[in-house]
Amino acid sequence: MAIALVVAIVSVASLTMLVRDRWHAPEIKPATEAQHSTTGQIARAAGATVLPTDPSLAVEPKPAGPKRAQPANPY
Repeated sequence: MAIALVVAIVSVASLTMLVRDRWHAPEIKPATEAQHSTTGQIARAAGATVLPTDPSLAVEPKPAGPKRAQPANPY
């Protein structure tokens, strides 16, 4: 039983170390910062450029196609 307990504790500790990076939100850099980091260097080496994303529209267009039907009983 002691060996199984030690194996379980070591397994939980190692799995925790493997997934700890998923507990934090990803670091997103704006285009001006990315241009001067490794991302910008790789983009220039490939012949590309790093540009900021287009701002979202004030009024979004309606999606094409029929409207979705409402469920008979939403609860």
